Amino acid sequence: MHLDFGARMMPFGGYMMPMHYPKGILQEHLHCRKSAALFDVSHMGQITVKGLDAALQLERLMPTDLLAMKVGDGCYTFLTNKDGGVIDDLIVTRVEVDTFCLVLNASNKFEDLRHLSENLSNLSIQLDDRALIALQGPSASDILTSLASDLDSLSFMQSRGSRIGSVDCSVSRTGYTGEDGFEISMSPDRASEVVQILLKDERVAWAGLGARDTLRLESGLCLHGQELSIDITPVEAGLSWSISPSRCLGGSAEGGYIGSQKIIQQQRDGVDSMRVGLTAQGRAPVRSGTLLLNNFGKIVGKVTSGSFSPILNKPISMAYVDTGYASKGTKLFAKDRRGNRTLYTVPMPWVKKRYKRA
Repeated sequence: MHLDFGARMMPFGGYMMPMHYPKGILQEHLHCRKSAALFDVSHMGQITVKGLDAALQLERLMPTDLLAMKVGDGCYTFLTNKDGGVIDDLIVTRVEVDTFCLVLNASNKFEDLRHLSENLSNLSIQLDDRALIALQGPSASDILTSLASDLDSLSFMQSRGSRIGSVDCSVSRTGYTGEDGFEISMSPDRASEVVQILLKDERVAWAGLGARDTLRLESGLCLHGQELSIDITPVEAGLSWSISPSRCLGGSAEGGYIGSQKIIQQQRDGVDSMRVGLTAQGRAPVRSGTLLLNNFGKIVGKVTSGSFSPILNKPISMAYVDTGYASKGTKLFAKDRRGNRTLYTVPMPWVKKRYKRA
């Protein structure tokens, strides 16, 4: 189907994925911001974990108060290692009292499955063969609720079972563009039916991996393998907000998960490096891997992601810098093939998130 729509395909996470369609990344990005873009994210891992006391047992692997979650609610969280580093970031949803669905990154899902199986041997853990598509943008709600009216009441991170046409789906009000939108999970052999129904609406257009990356960057959202890794903690990434208060220092269920000692220590004492946003002179992006220097030529950071922002009409980047250089307006320098370039630290996100809150 992607080839029929003229997609340029490329390998990603073990799959052939659409990078962009004939109109290009810029137009796909802008269409998502003003209308509704459709993404095939079936490469993502969907893992079901179930069994007696599944919430309590999963809490040993992630810094999240799963016991307090209601059926149908989800949240953004992490699997952490013994040093507090991020094995993977994910969305976890409570499907039933003792059943959870985890949506994980494609390139990590088999390692995640191994990690879960090794640490939760008395639970049922299954990598599901499910398709996943994301409808994202300000028109997404009108489009989807016209097809399944029972979805209108969902708030950000909530999910429920529904039907689109004659297809049974699990629909979550989630996504990774910063826009309001939905992710729709279904049997792979019915995915094309759902896609064809959505594409009948003239407001819907395909978008590929290229636009997905520029959209998440504008919204200040991390990508595992770039802003997140086994060597970077959630605190260093500026994601302490995603750790449940009860699991933090002094909380009612303080720590208790793998790597919690390191993370709590960082929350208490601070970190040596921090994730920041950057803007650069000129129009060319400062790309991942570029070293950042201070006034004296000392290396004080490294760019993790960089692209041209279609909304701001200028290049933007994310980076990790030594804490002393993380405050707003700090002047830094990058040396790339264009020579020395000046950058300034700026707050994130660049584009305000438009999630539907409860």
